[in-house]
Amino acid sequence: MDIIWKGILGGLLTALIAFLSKRGNTLPGILPLFPTFAIIALAIVGAKGEASGFREACLAGAKTIPAYLAFLGVCYLTIGSIDYRLAIAAGIAAWLIVIMISFYALP
Repeated sequence: MDIIWKGILGGLLTALIAFLSKRGNTLPGILPLFPTFAIIALAIVGAKGEASGFREACLAGAKTIPAYLAFLGVCYLTIGSIDYRLAIAAGIAAWLIVIMISFYALP
Protein backbone atom coordinates (compact mmCIF):
# COMPACT_ATOMS: atom_id res chain seq x y z
CA MET A 1 0.00 0.00 0.00
CA ASP A 2 2.94 2.35 0.65
CA ILE A 3 3.96 2.22 -3.00
CA ILE A 4 0.48 3.25 -4.14
CA TRP A 5 0.41 6.55 -2.26
CA LYS A 6 3.93 7.34 -3.50
CA GLY A 7 2.83 6.75 -7.08
CA ILE A 8 -0.28 8.86 -6.57
CA LEU A 9 1.80 11.71 -5.13
CA GLY A 10 4.23 11.61 -8.07
CA GLY A 11 1.36 11.43 -10.56
CA LEU A 12 -0.43 14.37 -8.96
CA LEU A 13 2.71 16.47 -9.06
CA THR A 14 3.25 15.61 -12.73
CA ALA A 15 -0.37 16.49 -13.55
CA LEU A 16 -0.02 19.78 -11.68
CA ILE A 17 3.12 20.69 -13.66
CA ALA A 18 1.33 19.88 -16.94
CA PHE A 19 -1.71 21.94 -15.88
CA LEU A 20 0.36 24.92 -14.77
CA SER A 21 2.45 24.89 -17.95
CA LYS A 22 -0.69 25.98 -19.82
CA ARG A 23 -0.90 29.09 -17.65
CA GLY A 24 2.72 30.23 -17.86
CA ASN A 25 6.31 29.16 -17.54
CA THR A 26 7.36 30.24 -14.05
CA LEU A 27 5.30 27.92 -11.85
CA PRO A 28 6.19 24.75 -13.80
CA GLY A 29 9.84 25.73 -13.31
CA ILE A 30 9.40 26.21 -9.58
CA LEU A 31 7.16 23.24 -8.79
CA PRO A 32 9.85 20.54 -9.27
CA LEU A 33 11.71 22.17 -6.39
CA PHE A 34 9.00 20.86 -4.08
CA PRO A 35 10.81 17.94 -2.45
CA THR A 36 8.35 15.20 -3.46
CA PHE A 37 10.96 12.49 -3.90
CA ALA A 38 12.96 13.71 -0.91
CA ILE A 39 9.86 13.41 1.26
CA ILE A 40 9.25 9.88 0.02
CA ALA A 41 12.88 8.88 0.49
CA LEU A 42 13.14 10.41 3.96
CA ALA A 43 9.86 8.77 5.01
CA ILE A 44 11.22 5.39 3.94
CA VAL A 45 14.56 5.93 5.69
CA GLY A 46 12.87 7.48 8.74
CA ALA A 47 10.58 4.47 9.10
CA LYS A 48 13.66 2.39 9.89
CA GLY A 49 14.01 4.40 13.10
CA GLU A 50 17.69 5.22 12.69
CA ALA A 51 18.54 8.88 13.20
CA SER A 52 21.99 8.41 11.68
CA GLY A 53 20.51 6.92 8.51
CA PHE A 54 18.04 9.78 8.27
CA ARG A 55 20.87 12.31 8.60
CA GLU A 56 22.92 10.45 6.00
CA ALA A 57 20.00 10.59 3.56
CA CYS A 58 19.61 14.34 4.21
CA LEU A 59 23.30 14.96 3.50
CA ALA A 60 23.18 12.85 0.33
CA GLY A 61 20.23 14.91 -0.88
CA ALA A 62 22.06 18.15 -0.11
CA LYS A 63 25.02 16.97 -2.18
CA THR A 64 22.76 16.85 -5.24
CA ILE A 65 22.02 20.59 -5.19
CA PRO A 66 25.17 21.57 -7.17
CA ALA A 67 24.33 18.90 -9.75
CA TYR A 68 20.81 20.28 -10.14
CA LEU A 69 22.22 23.77 -10.61
CA ALA A 70 24.64 22.43 -13.24
CA PHE A 71 21.72 20.74 -15.03
CA LEU A 72 19.69 23.96 -15.10
CA GLY A 73 22.70 26.07 -16.07
CA VAL A 74 23.58 23.88 -19.06
CA CYS A 75 19.95 23.78 -20.18
CA TYR A 76 19.70 27.56 -19.88
CA LEU A 77 22.93 28.18 -21.78
CA THR A 78 22.37 25.70 -24.61
CA ILE A 79 18.70 26.30 -25.44
CA GLY A 80 19.50 29.20 -27.77
CA SER A 81 21.69 27.10 -30.02
CA ILE A 82 20.31 23.53 -29.92
CA ASP A 83 16.95 21.74 -29.78
CA TYR A 84 15.36 21.56 -26.32
CA ARG A 85 15.75 17.76 -26.24
CA LEU A 86 19.49 18.07 -26.81
CA ALA A 87 19.65 20.86 -24.22
CA ILE A 88 18.01 18.52 -21.69
CA ALA A 89 20.40 15.69 -22.67
CA ALA A 90 23.37 18.04 -22.22
CA GLY A 91 21.94 19.08 -18.85
CA ILE A 92 21.66 15.43 -17.81
CA ALA A 93 25.28 14.85 -18.83
CA ALA A 94 26.35 17.83 -16.71
CA TRP A 95 24.26 16.53 -13.83
CA LEU A 96 25.93 13.11 -14.05
CA ILE A 97 29.41 14.64 -14.12
CA VAL A 98 28.76 16.81 -11.07
CA ILE A 99 27.10 13.93 -9.19
CA MET A 100 30.09 11.69 -9.87
CA ILE A 101 32.45 14.40 -8.63
CA SER A 102 30.28 15.12 -5.57
CA PHE A 103 29.97 11.50 -4.47
CA TYR A 104 33.19 9.90 -5.67
CA ALA A 105 35.90 12.56 -5.95
CA LEU A 106 35.12 14.71 -2.93
CA PRO A 107 35.45 13.44 0.63
